[in-house]
Amino acid sequence: MGGDGVSASPSPDALADIVRISRALGSDPAYVLHGGGNTSIKTTGVDVTGEPVELVLVKGSGWNLGTIQAAGFAPLRRARLHDLLQLEQLDDAAMVNELRQASLDASAPIASIEALLHAYLPGRVVLHSHADAIVALTNRDVAASDITDVLGERVLVLPYVKPGFGLARLVARTDVSGVDAVVLSNHGLFTFGDDPDATLARHRDLVDRASAAAGVSAWGDPGPVVDRSGAVEAVAGLRQDLSCAAGRPMLVRQSASSRADGFARRPEVAALAGRGTATPEHVLYTKREPLVGRDVAAYATRYREYVARHRPRAETEITELDPAPRVVFDPALGCLFAGESVTDLQVTADVAIHTMDVIDAADRLGGYRSLDESDTFDIEYWSLEQAKLAGRTRRPLTGEVAIVTGAASGIGRAVAEQLIADGAAVVGIDLSAAVTSVSSADAWRGIVGDVSDPAVLDTAVDAAVREFGGVDIVVIAAGIFPPSQAIAEVADDAWDRALRVNVTAPMRLLRAVHPVLARSPRGGRVVLVSTKNVAAPGPGAAAYSASKTAAAQLARVAALEWAADRIRVNQVEPDAVFDTAIWTPELLEARAAHYGLTVAEYRTRNLLGIEVRSATVAEAVVALCTSFPATTGAHVSVDGGNDRVI
Repeated sequence: MGGDGVSASPSPDALADIVRISRALGSDPAYVLHGGGNTSIKTTGVDVTGEPVELVLVKGSGWNLGTIQAAGFAPLRRARLHDLLQLEQLDDAAMVNELRQASLDASAPIASIEALLHAYLPGRVVLHSHADAIVALTNRDVAASDITDVLGERVLVLPYVKPGFGLARLVARTDVSGVDAVVLSNHGLFTFGDDPDATLARHRDLVDRASAAAGVSAWGDPGPVVDRSGAVEAVAGLRQDLSCAAGRPMLVRQSASSRADGFARRPEVAALAGRGTATPEHVLYTKREPLVGRDVAAYATRYREYVARHRPRAETEITELDPAPRVVFDPALGCLFAGESVTDLQVTADVAIHTMDVIDAADRLGGYRSLDESDTFDIEYWSLEQAKLAGRTRRPLTGEVAIVTGAASGIGRAVAEQLIADGAAVVGIDLSAAVTSVSSADAWRGIVGDVSDPAVLDTAVDAAVREFGGVDIVVIAAGIFPPSQAIAEVADDAWDRALRVNVTAPMRLLRAVHPVLARSPRGGRVVLVSTKNVAAPGPGAAAYSASKTAAAQLARVAALEWAADRIRVNQVEPDAVFDTAIWTPELLEARAAHYGLTVAEYRTRNLLGIEVRSATVAEAVVALCTSFPATTGAHVSVDGGNDRVI
């Protein structure tokens, strides 16, 4: 493990075994969701002095079991962990510090908070999951014997105890001889044994027994895709309220899952979903309860009251988390998920759908019962989770949503890529099918179509709102440059097409997007990618210059009309940006010849003598979206300096 200077060398066979078994366990979301669960294997190593040392290789915090690699395990001195279990008390910060010191590899990840328990449990291999079936079986007001009646022999059932030192001490003081599995109520399952494959098989067998008792063969199935209903303005308005409560822009996704949609529309959904999370750590993704309806302010008030009730339980002074809900059930809009990033949306959706299955299964078994809210608070405001807040950073456009036209190439593509890099979710429109593959990021949606087609624009707005919650930024980069012709030679179709793409399309997009752009949490922003031809047209470009000038006037009027809606409308005016679809080699040669220049000279025919590229323009566009809060109606030249414009 690690590189040069590593002070221990655990058995490579043991490491390979635990990686393989961990991936097998973690690949099934019915067992493990998004970083949950942990595994270990006991082995021997040789320390830097050459002495043998007993080790337990424990999954590192933050690693995903389904994809974990050898580097994801921390090699811990087992004897040291056993010594720690002799203490009467050990707070979380001290325990984490001790786990760090027990590691024989300073570059290894911090071991799971369950490391002490892994070190104590008998058997070479220990596997821990939060399997839905086990959670459904135990999230009820039942005796331990009812659980063992389902799971059979050699299973020890324990009450819920917060993970960490307290749980490890409880197990260490309990007789575990004669058992090879421990069920932790409202939490999950541990299995342990000497053979990795047999231990995994035992784990799966117990989960299968619980699933059979619950009458569930597949957990977390989102079901068929359904049409998402309700007005986009309503979704954008809800997102605005959620963002206001959170104190920062949030993304919102309207679920297309038939499972989630059906659950949300149940008449008794408030009673069903208001009983707490399936497992305690889920509170970090979904909060303890969803919002039913759209009264975000009332939800936020209740959340603050919950924090005030339990604040005295906190181990240290706490930083209060934002009070915005993460799951919303609404009779008209169905089920919606909220989060800072698209990853957050996906995690919350997965956890919520699995929770629906656990609730329904536990109710069929006699009645779902989660932990008390005090136990939930202890996890939500755990000192270890609070410590993560200090190191959290956000990109400039985290939680924001953009629509970019002409996004398949050139300036539009460069803008889209920069917006994504700065944290935004982006919907791109282009006639080229290449728009669908501009980015592999989950925060990208590419729509193929004519930017002047109202149906295509409505599709883009609908996607931005239902996938990401709304629209904050609109960048109009699509445009065409018709072949150079004198006015006396301009063909009607060339003229009409220039007007349709360069003027009519921006007007139709602005018209379509305004109702949701006006609901942007930070205020909407529009940037028109204009041209120096507005101020300094050239001969032979009548259709282009006239249409782009009309678009510039459209943007100026929008700046006047939309200021009251907190929407800023600005323009960038590039010139001679040659890495765009407009500039074909033939056009470039023709324009250079028109001015009596070589192509190389034409590329740098500006005062600064530099070539202006799409990325340069994109920087200016994004700056107008992230900075300059008091600027609207501005025209920013990105042309290297043009004496005719200046």
